[in-house]
Order: sequence, then structure tokens, then C-alpha cells
Amino acid sequence: MNKEKDKNKKLVDRPPVVVVLGHVDHGKSSILEKIKDLKITEKESGGITQHIGAYEVEHQGKKITFIDTPGHEAFSAMRSRGAKVADIAVLVVAAEEGIKPQTKEAISHIKKTQIPMIVAINKMDKPGADPEKVKRELSVQDVSIESMGGKIPSVETSAETGKGISDLLELILLVAEMEDFKADISKPAEGVIVESYLDSQRGPTATLILQNGILQKGDILGTSSTIGKIRIMEDFQGKAIKKAFPSMPVIALGFENVPGVGEKLKVFADIETAKEELKNIEPASQSFIPQSSDEPDKKILNIVLKVDVLGSLEAIEEVLKELPQEKVVLKILKAEVGEINESDIKLAIGSKAKVIGFRVKADSIAQSLAEREKIKIICFEVIYELAQGVRDLLGKKVSSETVRIDLGKVKILEIFLTEKNRQIIGGKVIDGEAKRGASVEVYRNEEKVGQGKITKLQKEKKEIGEVGKGAECGILYQGDTKIEEGDILHLYIKESKKGEL
Repeated sequence: MNKEKDKNKKLVDRPPVVVVLGHVDHGKSSILEKIKDLKITEKESGGITQHIGAYEVEHQGKKITFIDTPGHEAFSAMRSRGAKVADIAVLVVAAEEGIKPQTKEAISHIKKTQIPMIVAINKMDKPGADPEKVKRELSVQDVSIESMGGKIPSVETSAETGKGISDLLELILLVAEMEDFKADISKPAEGVIVESYLDSQRGPTATLILQNGILQKGDILGTSSTIGKIRIMEDFQGKAIKKAFPSMPVIALGFENVPGVGEKLKVFADIETAKEELKNIEPASQSFIPQSSDEPDKKILNIVLKVDVLGSLEAIEEVLKELPQEKVVLKILKAEVGEINESDIKLAIGSKAKVIGFRVKADSIAQSLAEREKIKIICFEVIYELAQGVRDLLGKKVSSETVRIDLGKVKILEIFLTEKNRQIIGGKVIDGEAKRGASVEVYRNEEKVGQGKITKLQKEKKEIGEVGKGAECGILYQGDTKIEEGDILHLYIKESKKGEL
């Protein structure tokens, strides 16, 4: 029986699907943009006009699909749903900065998916670029580069000048050839949703990548959260197509609702079969579930979140979940795709919420209402900047605390003048430094006997702000305790420190 099944299989070569990951600002987007600039000409229906989550290029007569997601968070959301969407990962590391926290996260994601990795050492045009140092740092993370005796290929690139971009594409094709990616086109079409949003004119819109089968206009598609009949199918540049093949990014319209990013999709014989098979599958969440706080002693930060596309919403959800909430609870009252409107501002007014936008703007009515009611709208273009912005807002809610900072110690050598609450004394700084305005603890025979303050400090009979270790100084001391020769003064200041999450 199995032999019969294998005989009916129709395996064909398919282009590799590539995800580009790495630390923010190391040039992931710049590399993707440079590849687009070099490979997708303006005359081809004006390049790519909108963010669809994936695109296709051709190099040496062979195709490569790139997933253009907001970073490893969206990739992680896909992976967490069991969707193996990429075949090869390109890890981007800046040549002058080396390994950063998000580089480590990206390496961890790639290792979990067990897909081949290529390292692009980017920003080779920058002063201080040191690819060998990057390779050494990578080996510490158990990423062993070929030129250092390992198995992972690397390429030196500059998205600015275009250096190494063709080499990177060649390397991707070489890895793809070795891996020998195949698709079975005899199977009903199946694949993964890589981007989705609600188009105000055209309705629920999804970008999908097929893994097997051939998709045709009019096919019945189903995911865990929605079904539909394809009424419009386009390539990544918006050109109408009738058939789609494995690894090809496809824009599909005809879904009843917006499917979730990372959801697997299948083609069914009819709507009834699709409904029957899909009814027991748990749909992907399409919005952040607000945390409810039953702990009255905890402070709460309310936010209203509006984003450009569903893929961004899911990626932001992943990042915000990771923010520390032991001291302040993050409560998302609303998380939606679309521009910031009047109802968002009204909700923010009633709940004292901050309005956060990602790659969206506020309409004119919302803008004027927000200005009138003094509601702050904060918009971001980069996910990590949004996460940092929300982290800062959470931090502002944490009470500040007073901390003691020890400055140094002074040994008293001489007493010049003693009055009721003050003394003029001479001493030597034996540790750290002495500062005017510092608080003082007086120690005698290693026991604390009192406290006071330094109101003036002199060195060589000149007033001075601070005196370093080894120097002798004159001190005007104020305090109830009478200082004696041989006493040790412990000097410190108190500072108000911003509360930490």
C-alpha cells in the first residue's frame, strides 16, 4: 500500500524559503532592501508597493523566496504553531558590533527549528569592522564558521555598498542544492500563512507560502480559524495569477475572516468537508489577551494598541508577554489592526490608557480629540523600539527608592576648632574620596559613635568640591557628636534611584 502511495508521488524541486534574523540595527532590513533593489526592478509593476510578508527573487536563473517578517518574534509565533515555514536562516551580525542579546535569541530560534544557517557578517563598510572577532564570538555561541574549521558558511556583506550580496544569494542556492528541497505536487495544496490583514476595500487578505501541491483560483482553503474560496490570487507584486506553486509567495483573497499568522492551510474538496475537519482545531489567537489583575497592591499600565497588519500584532504580543510584570501589570484594553480612531481615544480617556501605534497613524478626528484631552499617542516603526517604549512606561509607574552610595573614609589627624554643633578638623583621605555636602558616620575604635555632615572642604587653604585618596584636607563638620583625633569618618551620599521593573 505504501509502495503504491510512493509511486503516485510527484516530487519536484522547489525554491528555498529563507528567513533573515539577527539583532535590531544590524542590517536585516537593509540586506532585504538591497536584495530587492538589485533583483526587483521598478518596471516590474513598480516593485513591491505594500508589506505582504514575503517576496521572490531570481539569481543565476534560480528562484529564492525571502520571508520579510518583523523579525524572529513573528518567526517564533509561526514555529510555536508547528509551522515550519523557512528552509534556511540567514543570521545577520554587524561586523563592528558583534554578538548582541537578540543575536543570541536568533541563534536559539534557528537551532530549535534545526534548519541550515548561513552567517552574513554585515556593515563591512564601517570603521572598526572586525569579521574575525565576530567569528570568535560566534564560536562561543556554538556557531562554528567554515573558515575556522566549522561547518557553517559565512559571507561578508555591506547593505550600504552592495558588497557580498550576490555571494550571499549564491551561498543560499548552494545550501539549497545540498539540502535538495522537494515538494509533492500530487498532494492537495498545503502551506503556511505568513502575513494577514483586513483590507478596507478587498476584505480579509493573506500572504501564504505553499509547501506541497498546486493552488488554483477557486480552490476551497481552510486554516484553524477560517475557511474560504479563493476569488483572487496574486503574486508578491500584485499581478493576477491562476496557479501557485510550492515556495512561491501568494496573496489570496476569499477568506471569511482574517487567518492567523503561522496557521497551516489546506485545500479541501468542498466547504462542508473543510468545516468538518477544522471544527476540532484550536484557532490561533488574533489578539493579545489582556491580563487581569486581582492584586490590588500592583500598579497597572493600560494601553490601547493599533497596528498595521495581523503579523505585527502577533509579533508584538510575543514581545510584550516577555516584559517583567512583577511590579506593574500591563493591561492591553484593545489590540487591533487599523489606524488610530476616535473610539480608541475615547477608550483611553475613560481608562487613563496610553495609545500605542505600530506603523499606523491617527486619523484627524482622533488626533484633535487626543490633543484636547491630553491623551498621549506614541507611534513606532520598529518592534524593539515599541517594546522599549512600553518598558519605559511600566518603569515610570514603579516608585523610586533612595539608595546610599559610599564615597570614602577620612582619618582625623587634628582638631582646630570645636563649637556647639560644628567643628573645624584636619584629616587624610584613606579610601575613596571626600566630597563637600557628604553625610558622615563617625567611627571610634571601629564603633559608630555618631553622625553629621561636611558643609565645607578645603585643600591647601582653598575651598574645593572633592579631595581624592591620599590627600590631606580641612573639613567644616556639622553634627551633635564631637569628633576626636584618630576617629574615622565614613562618607556617603543618598540618591533617589528610579524604580526598576
